[in-house]
Amino acid sequence: MIGYITLGTNDIDRAAKFYDALLAEFGATRVMESERYIAWGTAPGVTALSVIEPYDGQPATVGNGVMVALHAENPEKVQAVYNKAVELGATDEGAPGPRGEGGFYGGYFRDLDGNKLNAFCLG
Repeated sequence: MIGYITLGTNDIDRAAKFYDALLAEFGATRVMESERYIAWGTAPGVTALSVIEPYDGQPATVGNGVMVALHAENPEKVQAVYNKAVELGATDEGAPGPRGEGGFYGGYFRDLDGNKLNAFCLG
C-alpha cells in the first residue's frame, strides 16, 4: 500500500550523498530527481524513499517535508481516494492531476491532524 516515503532536508546535496551511500546497502539507486528532491528505489513498483526541500519554503524539521504516499492502480483510483479523504474532512493540498514527467499522477491532502498524504499512480 505504501508507494514512497518523503523526508524533509535543508541541504539536498548533503542528503543525496548520505542516502546514495546508505541505500546502496539495499541495492537502491536514484529513480527520480529534480533540483528539490531525489527518490531511491530497488525496482519499479516497490516502496521508495525520497528526500525533499519543503515546498512551503520553510526549514525542514521532523514532520515538515514528511509525507505518506499511497500507491493507487490508476488515475481513477487516485481521484476516488482523494475524494474520500476530502469527504471525511481532509483539506486539499493539490487536486489530482499529472505532476512532472514520467507519468506521475497524484492528489494531495492533509488528514484531520494536519499530516500530509497523497494518492498517486505512475504510467
